[in-house]
Amino acid sequence: MSAYNLFDILGPIMIGPSSSHTAGAARISKTARIVAGGGFNRINFILHGSFAETYRGHGTDKALLAGALMMDPDDERLRDSFEIAKEQGLEFHFEKADLGDVHPNTVKIEMFYPDGKETSIVGSSIGGGNIRIIQMNGIPLDFTSKYPLLIVRYIDKKGIIAFISSTLAENDYNIESLQTTKEGGEVTLVVELDIDLDEKTVEQISKNENIIFVKHLMKGF
Repeated sequence: MSAYNLFDILGPIMIGPSSSHTAGAARISKTARIVAGGGFNRINFILHGSFAETYRGHGTDKALLAGALMMDPDDERLRDSFEIAKEQGLEFHFEKADLGDVHPNTVKIEMFYPDGKETSIVGSSIGGGNIRIIQMNGIPLDFTSKYPLLIVRYIDKKGIIAFISSTLAENDYNIESLQTTKEGGEVTLVVELDIDLDEKTVEQISKNENIIFVKHLMKGF
């Protein structure tokens, strides 16, 4: 017999009419914010397919902006994300575009920082509030909310991946997949794990002097 969790049966707890267009959108944007890091002062959302056609009616625009502000899909403030972003001085823009052969519910999120840095993340809402991240800064990625994630940004030096892998192994975690993207002298590492991380392991990894930040997302993020 197949095992099901409450998320599978009831779907996500959320504010808004559609798990794909609201909950999934918020999760994509929040994940993009975590992967890229905060501090951006301008953000563009480039909407593809059904996202582009129905984003106002389904509240996809508010959900995307809410995620960028680190709100979860069930956050009551989601409805007011436009006003909250303006209060924080965050400039935001929505546009429609054909992003190619991707899922109909796909968005490209472009984040712009005061120092001139830019980061882009492409993600798809694949149903029931679940998401798939497929690209970062033009480099293909492929991870979903099926597994817990460890996201690490570090200075590009030899031995960092070996250090992270050995630390995880010492704490009895198994790696399901591992992906990297490089930008300048920094690398972003995304690791899918078999079980959720504990804070002790995250702290161990963060103590390496070459690591800029460590984030972890629980399964079903």
